[in-house]
Amino acid sequence: MQQLDRKHHSVSVVRPDELGENELSAWRGMQAAQPHLANPFLSPEFTLAMGEVSPSARVGILSDEEGLAGFLPFELRARGVGSAIGDWVSLCQGVVHRPGAAFDADALLQGLGLHVWEFGCLVERQPWFAPYETLSQQSVVLDLSAGYAEYSRALAGRSPKFYKSTLYKERKLGRDAGEISFTFASREPDDFRTLRRWKSDQYRRMGRADRFAKPWVVELTERLHAIDTPSFAGPLSMMYVDGRPVAGHFGLRSDSVLVGWFPAYDPSFAKYSPGLIQHLRMAEAAAAAGLGAMDLGIGTGSEYKEALRSHGAPVGEGVVRRRTLGAAVHRARHEPVRLARRFVLETPVLYRAADKLLRAYGTRASARGR
Repeated sequence: MQQLDRKHHSVSVVRPDELGENELSAWRGMQAAQPHLANPFLSPEFTLAMGEVSPSARVGILSDEEGLAGFLPFELRARGVGSAIGDWVSLCQGVVHRPGAAFDADALLQGLGLHVWEFGCLVERQPWFAPYETLSQQSVVLDLSAGYAEYSRALAGRSPKFYKSTLYKERKLGRDAGEISFTFASREPDDFRTLRRWKSDQYRRMGRADRFAKPWVVELTERLHAIDTPSFAGPLSMMYVDGRPVAGHFGLRSDSVLVGWFPAYDPSFAKYSPGLIQHLRMAEAAAAAGLGAMDLGIGTGSEYKEALRSHGAPVGEGVVRRRTLGAAVHRARHEPVRLARRFVLETPVLYRAADKLLRAYGTRASARGR
């Protein structure tokens, strides 16, 4: 295995729009050669879009004696401190690399000019970062490789009550409100605005930070929604009743996997669980489009995700720090908060209590805003 170490590597740092066609082609080829790197958040299209909305976006181009070895997109947060690119919204992070390449984390950061690199959704099989993981969780994966019929058969077997209840609510919704229709990739601007409004309201009800309150997130998602190629797209799936939008989802897909990102629904239809119906319709459409999997992200605390899952995939969180003064200062400032958050996430009773408190706060705040 060719080791990228202090003696046999080079690292150059560029802005995303400075990447050449040969580099972009190599990046895509590395993803195509390794299925675990097929996540669209690791695609150059996501990094290029982030470069359009974030002046701090950078890409480390990693080379060794065999040529291009990999790419690490990141953002500069402060002098010598970097994070995974788009870390506040990105659901998959890490080095996209040539098969067989390996890296020394300390040397890599030194080449990038960083004392610290933070990650929150590290893709599996990145052993050079494993010693720096502070929390490991599981993402929820729906296996569509054998088609939707086989997935639904397996779902009915492992979650029979959930599956039957969702199908019953779908029939009841159709009887009560009108004909149900679905599109896997809506191009309607009004649909996107409707989804963002639903999602912002949901964030507030749950006491969470509203992603769409940030103009750069709106611009990023609009840029990604405009892309529609065989290897990358930003599909906006919408479900309608009698022509009225009742549930939707905006995510990213590669040529093999659809990643769940922003699901939401009209709360006036909540008793029908339109979001669950939407997910089943979306899985069916994704399988029909030839996608082998849907990744719904980390499933901690989410009953519907656990019901839908076929299997999990490891997701790492942590921070790489070099043995420098800058890294020591960063540790002193941030480690207590990180440890407290990890303790809550790893203690179910505390996680449920914190979630309940945030929801109560969100409900009160929403009521005051009306």
